Amino acid sequence: MAIVLWSFMAGTVRIVSEGFGATLGSALIYTFGGILLLIFRRPAPLKEFPRKYLIGGGLLFVFYESSISLSLGLASTDASSVEVSLVNYLWPTMMVLLAAGVSHRKNAVLKVLPGAVVATAGVVLAVGGNSGLDWHAAAAHIAQNPLPYILAFLGAFAWSIYAVFTPAWSKGVDGTSVFFPCVAVALWIIHFASGQGMPAQAPTFKSWLFVVITAVVIAGGYACWGYGILHGSMERLAIASYATPVLSTGASAALLGLALSVPFWFGALLVAAGSVLNYLVSARK
Repeated sequence: MAIVLWSFMAGTVRIVSEGFGATLGSALIYTFGGILLLIFRRPAPLKEFPRKYLIGGGLLFVFYESSISLSLGLASTDASSVEVSLVNYLWPTMMVLLAAGVSHRKNAVLKVLPGAVVATAGVVLAVGGNSGLDWHAAAAHIAQNPLPYILAFLGAFAWSIYAVFTPAWSKGVDGTSVFFPCVAVALWIIHFASGQGMPAQAPTFKSWLFVVITAVVIAGGYACWGYGILHGSMERLAIASYATPVLSTGASAALLGLALSVPFWFGALLVAAGSVLNYLVSARK
């Protein structure tokens, strides 16, 4: 459910950013999302949270959420938003390799590396669009506007660390409903510090509607993911997470009225193949 909900994130965040701007749109999304989580998924008392999880996990969560929302919003063109999304989608590969590295299995990283390479190549094809990823254009976009790419990369790394290590830190306590409002506070601080203010034109009903939809999508996804990493197999979840970029590209195409190309479907097959390879490796004792 988390992966399905997250698949709508890139497209809906882009629509909200067009109506409210990058910083205000992100702050509104996480404010509504935090309220929903506090209502429908009330957190445990703070005294029950291990300090390491509350501080370390909270900082990683806030940094990732802030960085990915701002990186998508700060992308200057549709092409660069696709490239930023691709950088963000390195987190499944990072998570697979990191989970293998801490699994204490002999040569675990080398065993999952082929599947990770195949799946990552599939992500590049699926997200790249009809003509594939133009590496020269991507390099020019990074040189012109490096901040969203840097934020996306650091955020992907932070999220892989969060997903792999915080289940042990948490001692069974889920901090999603505590961390999410902290993201909203951080984004409001960033918004006011940026001096962007309100958008020049009054946001439409559609823009407000997508704020609520995006809040439900993101908050609901993280509520499901928080439960999954506490009660499920981290290696299996990491492998399943490869579906996120493929589903996200498909959902974005539907939301933005774009046609899915042959490279997308070929990339989806590579993602599936890489996931199966890693699943077979993880299933071996």
